[in-house]
Amino acid sequence: MKQEIEARGPDVEEAIASGLSNLGVARDKVEIEIVDEGRRGLLGIGGREAVVRIRVLPTPQPVPESVVQEPVKIEGRPQESVDITPPAPPAQEKQEIAKAEAPPMTGPPDGETETAVAVMRELLDMMQVQATVDSHLTEPDDLTGRQLTVVDIHGDDLGSLIGPRGETLDALQYISRLMVGHRLQQRAYFVIDIEGYRSRREQALSRLAERMAGKAVKRGSPVTLEPMPAHERRIIHVALRNSPDVRTESTGEGKRRRVRIFPK
Repeated sequence: MKQEIEARGPDVEEAIASGLSNLGVARDKVEIEIVDEGRRGLLGIGGREAVVRIRVLPTPQPVPESVVQEPVKIEGRPQESVDITPPAPPAQEKQEIAKAEAPPMTGPPDGETETAVAVMRELLDMMQVQATVDSHLTEPDDLTGRQLTVVDIHGDDLGSLIGPRGETLDALQYISRLMVGHRLQQRAYFVIDIEGYRSRREQALSRLAERMAGKAVKRGSPVTLEPMPAHERRIIHVALRNSPDVRTESTGEGKRRRVRIFPK
């Protein structure tokens, strides 16, 4: 197995996901170095891919179980034993342990929703686009329980903000996330939707997943879908993860990454 690779993607997270998939290891088993954070440019123009270097961490050697030393008998002296009880961790270490064991965040960070709505209104103002902006929370994810903020944009003739297959919308979301993250000094995860495009796209992808799964079963061979961004590939995986007839996996690099559906 390779111990170190460079991976590319539209952004850092996708580059990392691509590298982990190629190495076949979990994220906590590697060391990640960001070579280039990439840039999507303004509305998708003039961008470049993110590049990361991923190294597999060495497997720690098993620590033998502690063995209490037997009392040492010395003529004319009382028996003594050696105390090998490990010292208690310092206060700082206790805090880090408590932090690591704390339950993961299940809702958006404080201030993210309000800041995202404000930033989106500013961007639309600068583009001289007349639209209303509000927000809602998604239903809890059935795997992680997490809820995301969705910033909803409604108005007339907003197709130019969506673009072919949502590419302009994705670029707008990327820019607004950067702006919100800069203001809050933390990574932002909210979603931008325009006139319900993303929910319609999700329904269409779920139907596509079911059709292609049936095709794979009928043929008895894998079916490969067109390249998709990470969030769309996830929709396919989720739609078919409980299927008794097929399984899915992502293949390819960067913008060419796609889902393959295998009959069981």
